[in-house]
Amino acid sequence: MREIRLAEEGVRRIEWAAREMPVIGQIRERFAKEQPLKGVRVGACLHVTTETANLMIALKEGGADIYICASNPLSTQDDVAAALVAEYGISTFAIKGEDNDTYYKHIDAVLDSKPQMTMDDGADIVARLHKDRTDLLQYIIGGTEETTTGVIRLRALAKEGLLKYPIIAVNEANTKHMFDNRYGTGQSTLDGIIRATNILIAGKNFVVAGYGWCGRGLASRARGMGAQVIVTEVDPLPALEAVMDGYRVMPMAEAAEIGDIFCTVTGDINVLDRHHMEAMKDGAIVANSGHFNDEINLIALAEMAESRREVRPFVEEFKLGSGKKLFVLGEGRLINLAAAEGHPASVMDMSFANQALSAEHMMNNHKNMPNDVYSVPREIDAEIARLKLAAMGMDIDTLTAEQEKYLTSWESGT
Repeated sequence: MREIRLAEEGVRRIEWAAREMPVIGQIRERFAKEQPLKGVRVGACLHVTTETANLMIALKEGGADIYICASNPLSTQDDVAAALVAEYGISTFAIKGEDNDTYYKHIDAVLDSKPQMTMDDGADIVARLHKDRTDLLQYIIGGTEETTTGVIRLRALAKEGLLKYPIIAVNEANTKHMFDNRYGTGQSTLDGIIRATNILIAGKNFVVAGYGWCGRGLASRARGMGAQVIVTEVDPLPALEAVMDGYRVMPMAEAAEIGDIFCTVTGDINVLDRHHMEAMKDGAIVANSGHFNDEINLIALAEMAESRREVRPFVEEFKLGSGKKLFVLGEGRLINLAAAEGHPASVMDMSFANQALSAEHMMNNHKNMPNDVYSVPREIDAEIARLKLAAMGMDIDTLTAEQEKYLTSWESGT
């Protein structure tokens, strides 16, 4: 935590976010009555934002003992960290702009609490447990994971037979990836790019690397602001979908020559590599909205540059030997959190409802869950969608007895 005096502002912003999070609010009320997490130590490694704060408060109301650190060096909102400590009594280890050593020191501070449940965004706390703090695995009953990147790491761990406790992949819930990844990432990424640069999006060649749920949302929002959107992909199915959605699709080597703005959302490494950056035109802007900054080969770019300087907050200029200048936003880290405030609260309402209810499910069922990566139970996904619709004042139809019978029978035909 940077400064305790920031707590008052943090409380105001946490309460503002809560207005847009009716589902987690309802869960918080039930948790306060039922105490489903009573006495459980939760070690969380998440973006320390107003939305995350509302999740942490709900878990604490449910009886959990919370310890939280940041899941990205640039994603912490310092006033929120202060408020969590001063107002809500939640142990918080996070500072916006912390260096790599401090980042892992904070993870270790959370692990020193000997958590019984982990709550991760990118699987850093799980990786630390499995590599460096294996003595603590004996205390853990289960965990949850928020992101695509984290799920990829966890499934690799499970495939090798090395995963030591069950983890629910919150990212795989429909009420998470179809909304958080698409609408949240789409809007907040553009918000971060615009805040960092103050450039006009309309008329620019906007290159989206990856057409998963995050890429779909980003491409849609960029087109909505008037950009000429280009999509790059390695998988033929989403590439075909991008074509059918009306975007230009081409290899990154071709897009590099004509792009004005590049944003990676793949979860892979060196998506923008040395030869791509060599081909980019003067003034090209490079950003990332995937979990790790590995998506851009920043080491190669630093080697190519004869000088580098910060020209605006979260904008670094790399001047190459040819005289060409490339601009990297937010150190190549999540630009929606580095330069903006992350996803809107109304979207995170569903994502964090999945976190809370998955933690409850893990508490009740971990003894019957072998060490593996699990999807969010369908009934939880459906209940969150129902609660969200109700909070929005929306009603839907219900099946009649005749319709239910029809959908489970085979006799009817032409």
